[in-house]
Amino acid sequence: MKIVVTGKTGAADFECDPGEKILHAALRHGVELPYECATGTCGTCKAKLVSGRTDSQWPDAPGKKYLKTEADILTCQSVAHEDSALEVFALKAREATATPRACAGVLRDVRPLTHDVVAFEVDLDTPMDFDAGQFALLTVPGIAGARAYSMVNFERGARRLSFVVKKKPGGGVSEWLFGGGVEGTRLEIFGPVGHAIWQPGTAKHVLCIAGGSGIAGMMSVLAHACQAQHFAQWDGHVFFGVRGARDAFFFDELDEFRACFPARLSITIALSDEDVPDSLVAKYPGFAFARGFVHAVAGERMKDRFAGVRAYVAGPPPMVDASLRLLLREARLPPADIRYDKFS
Repeated sequence: MKIVVTGKTGAADFECDPGEKILHAALRHGVELPYECATGTCGTCKAKLVSGRTDSQWPDAPGKKYLKTEADILTCQSVAHEDSALEVFALKAREATATPRACAGVLRDVRPLTHDVVAFEVDLDTPMDFDAGQFALLTVPGIAGARAYSMVNFERGARRLSFVVKKKPGGGVSEWLFGGGVEGTRLEIFGPVGHAIWQPGTAKHVLCIAGGSGIAGMMSVLAHACQAQHFAQWDGHVFFGVRGARDAFFFDELDEFRACFPARLSITIALSDEDVPDSLVAKYPGFAFARGFVHAVAGERMKDRFAGVRAYVAGPPPMVDASLRLLLREARLPPADIRYDKFS
């Protein structure tokens, strides 16, 4: 089926397979329709159906609340049943180097990192290329809707993807994982997707502001930047916010990154709910520590140091919103140098 899309920045057309979500087909053909979470939550992928016939594979998707008319659809959940025409706000320029596609994999090595964060791996049936900072959509059998998780690792032609998930009360996939998600379960996967990417040759200092499991994509960015020797020439500033010492994870891995470029890569840990214990300071003498919300700590310690910076933000929605206000209003970074993906 042929899908024709028009927007303020131009028009495009692409073929959509039977049963294939419109957004997935567009991305597979290199057409950058608007999207953020790609899971039916945020509403960014809203489009107006001008002609043709579609229906939603998830009629109860939370993003449905953003649809204002009968003609509005979520392209991340809609499939076409005949040639169709859509209107969107604008088509985007493509930056990512890898073309998204559907594939499958097997759940492996589910393990706790903290009392409410688990890590797991997915062994892929076929290798996947992705840019550092991207995410994949995972669908678990018997649970409605895909979930978006950032890759923690980075490598070209990856045969295994690494993820972390924070426990969300009432969350179908997180409760399944914390309840002993069955190793060996086959998962449907679509990816890579996402705009918060880092690529070699980016002539910018790197600023990462992460809260909780939002550190996942930052780990991929840092891994690639370290591989590319980026911090031999450019500064890196990582601000990682957790509630308290028992919520700490990836500290050892972050310290390994820092040790590779101790003169230019700094790690600051912000504890929002408790004073910094002496034991953490003693264990990680190369880190800086602070009490407070991570966006506030970053704003204070980066004051007058935002020139030439590209910022990456991820974490709980309130923390992301506060960080974006900091970067836009106080740091006055141009939007092109603020990278984040809105998962909810």
